Amino acid sequence: MKTKNYADNDETQADDEMQVSEAMPAYDKDGYYTYEDYYSWELEEGERWELIDGKAYKMSAPSRVHQEVLGEIFRQLANFLKGKKCKVYIAPVDVRLNHDTLDDTVVQPDVLVVCDENKLSDIRSVKGAPDLAVEVLSPSNPNHDRVLKFNKYREAGVREFWIVDPTAKTVAVNILTGGYYTTHIHGATGNIPLQAVEGCEVDLDEVFASVK
Repeated sequence: MKTKNYADNDETQADDEMQVSEAMPAYDKDGYYTYEDYYSWELEEGERWELIDGKAYKMSAPSRVHQEVLGEIFRQLANFLKGKKCKVYIAPVDVRLNHDTLDDTVVQPDVLVVCDENKLSDIRSVKGAPDLAVEVLSPSNPNHDRVLKFNKYREAGVREFWIVDPTAKTVAVNILTGGYYTTHIHGATGNIPLQAVEGCEVDLDEVFASVK
């Protein structure tokens, strides 16, 4: 298991954002949008967007492997959390990371766990940072999760953020400590204990079982 400290991630954000252009901005590329604007959009069935600092990004359709990996993570978490206080959700669920200020960052983690019921007061969305966010990388645009959402989750106070790479069969587990993420890289086998949910572990052998 490797450990990295991403305290300096902000310094490289400007350069890395240049690589995120594959996620096409919605409507006016220079437009600024809030959750109120976002919620009013008339979208085609299955069409998904995210807002990051008021800029809109269209999300591509996930691959079969993406969905198999995502589904297994959700299954394991849902089985453990059944009957418990914390709730687990699978995308698409709107998460308003800064709902109490600008309300201009709305993301849809692939899987999320919320343990504070006050954040679930709005039937349409989660208001505030989830305890756990999981993103399964898409080969067409990995930096959307690795750079933009990494920094937004950190700023919002997401306690634990997983970046799952089906191609490399790895999971980067980012644990928030002192306002910055410390990252632990896990391979394709073994169990990962969750920091955000005491007693819960995810079996990576099962997660990557369908990945050839």
